[in-house]
Amino acid sequence: MDIENLKVDLKERLTQGRYEHTLRVTDTAIKLAKVFHESVENAEIAALFHDYCKCDSLEEMKQTIETDSYLPDSLLSFHHELWHGPVASVRIEEKYGVTNQEIKDAIFFHTTGRAKMTKLDKIIFLADYTEPGRSFPGLDEVRDTAESDLTKACYQAARNTVRFLMEKNNTVYPDSFHAYNDLNQQVFGGIKNG
Repeated sequence: MDIENLKVDLKERLTQGRYEHTLRVTDTAIKLAKVFHESVENAEIAALFHDYCKCDSLEEMKQTIETDSYLPDSLLSFHHELWHGPVASVRIEEKYGVTNQEIKDAIFFHTTGRAKMTKLDKIIFLADYTEPGRSFPGLDEVRDTAESDLTKACYQAARNTVRFLMEKNNTVYPDSFHAYNDLNQQVFGGIKNG
């Protein structure tokens, strides 16, 4: 894949702010891939495409969800902020011929996470959460942890996200709960009481 041509396409497709975010996520993903011995190429491609459909109209994304058998209809019952990753995972195969399932999955789940996340899933999930342009409570803890423990940093990010959504009385997509529970078990070694 020609990365420079892809960046040109993205710059035309995304708003300036979203494009700059994408570049920061990509830089962060590359750093994480190097630290945690993951394919830098796969991390770069997944990060560049993670918000590929973020600026698409809701109607376009809804139509893709309704017509593509790979995408669960249940997405439509949750906030539209969750739609762009799954839709992008389908569209990049159609437009760019990306068939690497690990890359597509990392894009699909970059907002919600999921149970049994791969290392690439974790890197894209965390790169999107911790990129240098972000600023919100709890972020510094996650960034510090990400320097040495990928799984624990993802757990902290998932915990913060689920807590934030619940405090706002928002629905939480099931994969986000599954990610939190699975990461919790990986970090703490099983069921905790009290």
